Amino acid sequence: MTEASEIPQDATAEVLAGVAAIDPAAWDACACPETADGGRPRDPFTTHRFLHALELSGSVGRGTGWTPQPLAIRRGGRIVACAPLYAKAHSQGEYIFDHGWAEAYARAGGRYYPKLQIAVPFTPATGRRLLCAPEAEGWGGAALLGTAAGLAREGGLSSVHATFCTAAEAEAGTALGYLPRRTSQFHWINAGYARFEDFLGALASRKRKAIRRERAIAQGFGGRILQLTGADLRPDHWDAFWRFYQDTGARKWGRPYLTRAFFDHLHQTMRADVLLVLAERDGRAVAGALNFIGREALFGRYWGAIEQHDCLHFELCYHQAIDWAIAAGLARVEAGAQGEHKLARGYLPAAVHSLHWIADGGFRDAVARYLVAEARATDDDIEVLTGYGPFRRGARPEEEDEDGR
Repeated sequence: MTEASEIPQDATAEVLAGVAAIDPAAWDACACPETADGGRPRDPFTTHRFLHALELSGSVGRGTGWTPQPLAIRRGGRIVACAPLYAKAHSQGEYIFDHGWAEAYARAGGRYYPKLQIAVPFTPATGRRLLCAPEAEGWGGAALLGTAAGLAREGGLSSVHATFCTAAEAEAGTALGYLPRRTSQFHWINAGYARFEDFLGALASRKRKAIRRERAIAQGFGGRILQLTGADLRPDHWDAFWRFYQDTGARKWGRPYLTRAFFDHLHQTMRADVLLVLAERDGRAVAGALNFIGREALFGRYWGAIEQHDCLHFELCYHQAIDWAIAAGLARVEAGAQGEHKLARGYLPAAVHSLHWIADGGFRDAVARYLVAEARATDDDIEVLTGYGPFRRGARPEEEDEDGR
């Protein structure tokens, strides 16, 4: 990413009312140019079809606290860069949380909300947030970050946040005056395994036995486990999963973020992008885990159940995901936010990144000091937790960087 001074003078920025205002092909040419070879996007979350489904279903928009205001950078009449930008009236559904900042700013007499958020709503998965077509790769990100900060400044808003961005975006954004934040989540890394047993072979004996026992208990729940994607998915599968999702959402967040209509849109436009793992007993779905499929990774997102069976959560969310990723030749599984229980199942801590622009100088300095201390604590946690991982000495897989190297 270049300096802001190197942005072409004929580049213009605009704020739109939603991704529906942008031609899908034009958006995806920036969001996932890698699909020009006919393959999958690196992740499906910034594709037009995913963001549009959120809007069409009412999961974002009026009454949700997520007001779509996507940014577009044009040059020569063409969109060459864009970003999923939202005006936020709260800090829910972000997974890199700033509730403490909002409370501190309010105690000091400031108004934290609304703020601007460059993010994929309700999705704690790392990916490009500054979406640039190849011809704008060197300067488009700077134009997007500069435009977002300018909008906040002109509107008297407290802040701009770009969450779950790539490490490269975090580094470049820091050079442009944004504050970097480093937190962590758990990823499973494929060290060239041909089957699940090969993965187990890399674990310490006690951990290997524990997972085998856990899988045997889960798979003995009295039914069968299905891995469904593409044409195998039916509308009644989504009816079942909606019941699971409502139960989990009600217990964790008070109310689910996604509407029922969102899953209908998934079925219509994104069946090939999802893996739904269902547990059926007596012909009835009783539990399920929803994953999204990327070019190099499987992204675990939601889980729920209407019957409780020992170890079934671990089987559907973690072990089945590993099974499928190995068979598909994917490099990793990202299992979403939180959860040190993932460690014993081969998911190791990995750093995740975000960027934060703070308008008030004094508040910015306080946040900057906090972020330095938080990053040190995060690095210490990653080191300690990795040491407690289940792998045999010398067998721990190394995570690839964001470019798959």
